[in-house]
Amino acid sequence: MTITFHCSHCNKKIEAQDSAAGKWAKCPSCHNKIYVPDLKADEELKLAPVDESEEERKKRLMAETHQLTQDILQEREIPESAAGIAGSVPEISDKELTKNIIIYLRQMADGELDEAQKIADSIAPYGFQAVKILDEIALSEIPEPELADVPQQVLSGLIKNLRTRLS
Repeated sequence: MTITFHCSHCNKKIEAQDSAAGKWAKCPSCHNKIYVPDLKADEELKLAPVDESEEERKKRLMAETHQLTQDILQEREIPESAAGIAGSVPEISDKELTKNIIIYLRQMADGELDEAQKIADSIAPYGFQAVKILDEIALSEIPEPELADVPQQVLSGLIKNLRTRLS
């Protein structure tokens, strides 16, 4: 008696001897490794009954998911609650921002990391403006008086770190 099945790679019909059942072999057509199923003629696969209520629940959830997806895709305006979050940042003068940046650099140089973190968080919303000021400080030949005692290499590293954080 022979076992008839299809190759899982090339889908060719294969006939194998009963002795090959449950073993691995090569497909004669594509030469890929295939598993020869162990089929017994008197075995039947019994199917579980379909739970109609579960199927209806899945169908309802899929329809609800589809509708929500469509609603989200068709939204054209930002909801009012999100508009407050994404609102504009209040303006700050270059002088005030420069002062905050110098305070941050001083605190970092002195090892006051928690306080420096708070200042950095207040600087972050003004990224582009702050990067310009950092570039000016970095290119300045005469350091700010508050930072005069910080070694140039340390100061450059602190400026670079803050600039990277803001970019």
